[in-house]
Amino acid sequence: MKKLLRVGVWIVGVVVVVVIVAGSALYYTTQRRIDKKWDVAGHLLTIPGDSLALERGRRIATTISKCSNCHTADFGGGVFIDAPPVARLYSANLTRGKGGIGGQLSDLDWERAIRHGVKPDGSVLLFMPSQEFELINDEDMAALIAYLKTLPPVDREVGKNSVGPIGRMLFAKGELQLVPAEIVNHAATHPAPVPMGVSVAYGQYIAEIGGCKGCHGPGLSGGHIPGTPPEWKPASNITPTGIGHYTEEDFFRALREGKRPGGVPIDSLMPYRFTKDMTDDEIRAVYLFLKTVPAREFGNR
Repeated sequence: MKKLLRVGVWIVGVVVVVVIVAGSALYYTTQRRIDKKWDVAGHLLTIPGDSLALERGRRIATTISKCSNCHTADFGGGVFIDAPPVARLYSANLTRGKGGIGGQLSDLDWERAIRHGVKPDGSVLLFMPSQEFELINDEDMAALIAYLKTLPPVDREVGKNSVGPIGRMLFAKGELQLVPAEIVNHAATHPAPVPMGVSVAYGQYIAEIGGCKGCHGPGLSGGHIPGTPPEWKPASNITPTGIGHYTEEDFFRALREGKRPGGVPIDSLMPYRFTKDMTDDEIRAVYLFLKTVPAREFGNR
């Protein structure tokens, strides 16, 4: 009996040691990626100050690219992921108020943060969707920066980011992109402005900088959203396989009211509280674009 007890204790001890070693290795390898400094030159832009540019920047921030979804309606920041086993992440206070970074950033710092996902010192911005801004043209990028620089000050100190063990495992497996700076093409050339209007090209541009691929996947075929809890509903297939039967009226209802054909509510993750403010031409353009994408089976991302 004593011999069996000793064996049991030995086995438990070995398991504990293995868990500690594996956990330490996981922490070290992921933290090294999180702590990496990036030497990114960025692209200095001429920032406009006219009312049309500022309005364009406001629309990008609040409706098209939905910056306020994470940075909150007043852009004062706050917690946007609160699942400690995965992560507790805070968006920055973008204003010039107490606790804000707006007064600390140069125009080049803004561009590097948004397009490249790095801070002025080269450290990374966790979960910043910079890959979605890789294709934003210089004119819109400058307008967005111009608008952000005019935000009314909000006095709010935000918390410190932390990544839990499950988050680190997902990050290590490539299922949670904590460091978008790793996947952004920092040498990319940015496209010329696309004429605004009801066209496939403009619809594609809106979909790209609007973050559709963030949930629906690179191929827009939906499925489980990487890094989200298993109980979360999957993103829909928005290729012709999934919504090819949608009329233009159906598509308007989806983006304006968050409802499927027949009035069935879409899952609350669908950001229709932002897309409802898109113009008719913007919605029609995206509708035209989605009709041209290759049909894919659900879940192929």
